[in-house]
Amino acid sequence: MTLRSAQEGKEYIIQRIDTDDEELNSFLFSLGCYSGEPITVISHLKGGCIVSIKDGRYNIDNELAEAIII
Repeated sequence: MTLRSAQEGKEYIIQRIDTDDEELNSFLFSLGCYSGEPITVISHLKGGCIVSIKDGRYNIDNELAEAIII
């Protein structure tokens, strides 16, 4: 299941990041978004979703949400 289809307010554990872009992988890692970390979808928006990772909230687009496997 991808982050895009996740329920709002429910905590999930990231299984893997499904992208071949190393720059994107390192960016997500700097946010704390990597395998084994909990992630919560705060709300779904038209172009993406707002997520909570560790103590931060981030707005990610749908393409990126599709790459995060939970």
